[in-house]
Amino acid sequence: MSTPSKVVFLLDVDNTLLDNDRVALDLKKYLTRALGEERQERYWVLFEELRRELGYADYLGALQRYRVENPRDPHLLTISWYLVDYPFANRLYPGSLDVIDKFNAWGPTVILSDGDVVFQPRKVQRSGIWEAVEGHVLIYIHKEEELDDVARRYPAQHYVLVDDKPRILAAVKEAWGERVTTIFPRQGQYARDAKAYRPADLTVERIGDLLTHDLSELLSPEVTR
Repeated sequence: MSTPSKVVFLLDVDNTLLDNDRVALDLKKYLTRALGEERQERYWVLFEELRRELGYADYLGALQRYRVENPRDPHLLTISWYLVDYPFANRLYPGSLDVIDKFNAWGPTVILSDGDVVFQPRKVQRSGIWEAVEGHVLIYIHKEEELDDVARRYPAQHYVLVDDKPRILAAVKEAWGERVTTIFPRQGQYARDAKAYRPADLTVERIGDLLTHDLSELLSPEVTR
């Protein structure tokens, strides 16, 4: 086993580093133009059904289900191209890559995301995030259930987790306790969910706000003393 790092930074992608709500809105507009309002709405019904089944968003999987219902729709190929070639770099939150650069100077920075095995890696790659974290990317079905694997791959004395989902932050804090600092960027559709879960150790309004914080502020007193 490799020597544990003093600190490892774990960063979510959707609505943490990248405005995924805007991506979904762009897709909705595109589908409305390509398919019409009724079929566009049907795609999102399939999307939500699949998300409930899998526990994560699967845009391409929803398109596959739409295809089963509409096998002769001439727009299927162009929709798939739209998704795969979407300019994700344009949807990064201001300061996202700068935060990664800052974290990289302090310790290994790792993407810790949920998602499918095709579209989610593509999103990380096309946005520039993959290169920024030097390929340190973990994508699970339910990442909060894979903490043993995370710790095995990236052993550390302390972890800093940045995630837009209060549910994930609370689950990881419950599992790791003082071993992790949880940071909640109040962005995206889960911004109002915080009251339903254990508060994060640190809350910021946007990911770029972390540029004003020093390492000592992100580590527990146990680690810094």
